[in-house]
Amino acid sequence: MTQAIMLQGTASDVGKSMLVAGLCRIFYQDGLRCAPFKSQNMALNSGITPDGKEMGRAQIFQAEAAGIAPDVRMNPILLKPTSDRKAQIVLMGEVASDMDAVSYHDYKPRLREQILSVYRSLASEYEVLVLEGAGSPAEINLRDRDIVNMGMAEMAQCPVILVADIDRGGVFAAIYGTLALLREHERARVKGVIINKFRGDVALLHSGIEQIEALTHVPVLGVMPWLEVDLEDEDGVALQKGKYRHAAAYEIDVAVVQLPHISNFTDFNALAAQPDVRVRYVRHAEDLSGADLIILPGSKNTLGDLLWLQDNGLAHGVLLAQRQGVPVLGICGGYQMLGDTLIDDVESGLGSLPGLGLLNVVTRFAPTKTTTQATATLGDALPGWLAPVSGLPLCGYEIHMGETTPSGDGRALMQLCKNGQYSADGAVSEDGLVFGTYLHGLFDSDAFTRALVNGLRERKGLAALNHDFHYAEYKAQQFDILAASMRQHIDIEKIYTIMREYREA
Repeated sequence: MTQAIMLQGTASDVGKSMLVAGLCRIFYQDGLRCAPFKSQNMALNSGITPDGKEMGRAQIFQAEAAGIAPDVRMNPILLKPTSDRKAQIVLMGEVASDMDAVSYHDYKPRLREQILSVYRSLASEYEVLVLEGAGSPAEINLRDRDIVNMGMAEMAQCPVILVADIDRGGVFAAIYGTLALLREHERARVKGVIINKFRGDVALLHSGIEQIEALTHVPVLGVMPWLEVDLEDEDGVALQKGKYRHAAAYEIDVAVVQLPHISNFTDFNALAAQPDVRVRYVRHAEDLSGADLIILPGSKNTLGDLLWLQDNGLAHGVLLAQRQGVPVLGICGGYQMLGDTLIDDVESGLGSLPGLGLLNVVTRFAPTKTTTQATATLGDALPGWLAPVSGLPLCGYEIHMGETTPSGDGRALMQLCKNGQYSADGAVSEDGLVFGTYLHGLFDSDAFTRALVNGLRERKGLAALNHDFHYAEYKAQQFDILAASMRQHIDIEKIYTIMREYREA
């Protein structure tokens, strides 16, 4: 019978996703077949499984930590917000509908049987499942229809560990308040607490830990230090905190425009991991100053974000920087924005809007969503500073609802291969200073990323850096660092005991 453990949090962004990945890595290291599971994920960071299904990036990197391929069963429901009140519902990897929050809350009870069936299917193939909750189980206004926190724990009949973030302050109040708001049978399911993101001497916490254990009768299983581990963030909360990802001594500065509905900002993790690169996220035109490359990322509301760019002056800032010779890259929604015209009666309903006019392409949105993994080959003899990346191979994935076609003379950036079929993708300007593509994850291709960064170095008069960097190996090292720290600071044997005793009971 499969063993299971579930991590729930006192709030969002307490570090559940990272700790789930760490547990998956530990179980993998211990020789167990393990898989992550999150019944419902709300995030704009998503990826594509080998069979073309869409799921949350958090469960994809957790699967990587477990040494297995991602499977949409690990995240059967993905909510992708398109506005403050509405989201696209992705069910088992495919778009089901768009709903506002109230409609979805009414709809959730219909999903319970499907979620349970998917969970049991996954459990039949693995020895250990590590479940992740969302937000907090103490959201008592949502309790009656919960399918992701205690409602999911009850369906799976698994024990729960509560994760609390000490960095934001009030950790003991958060632990006590969360447990106090649970029903008695829900509290009985909570078998331990992990205090996360601690900075300082843990001896200062001992008296508080003793008191909270006495008050709640729930043991604290460990205190995880603030850990500088370079793994993916689940959603844009990290960006809201002004997150910067960069090398200690960077020479190349990359500015990523932080769109209000930015999606798949994990595209830039591999770029930021380069030893000479700083990647920063900007929301104001003046912050573009000093950038060696400007990137317009993906968006879940492309036309809405295009209007935002124009209203706050960033559109003008990007155009000015490009006229001054700064290269501009657009990925997915960002690529669409770089074109002449965008026509959208599907996603935003805003109709036709002019783009930034930096690429001679037109985008028309369609109700059918493209979701596929792909390989690609960059075009031969690309112009200008892009010449060194000509002909290099890429791999990645597509997630978009628009089709982009040339509006005049122009050249494609690359040739894509999807399901054995070849097609042109992207566009590049005559001078090579503006280029765009639908391919997410392109920076995970080591040779391309190093060649591109070296091209930027040459533009600044810097010598090429012949650095033998492999992003997949780097990520594996980060998973191992996380697992080692968790073994040091958390009672992992107690977690094994909790799972075994709960299964036997």
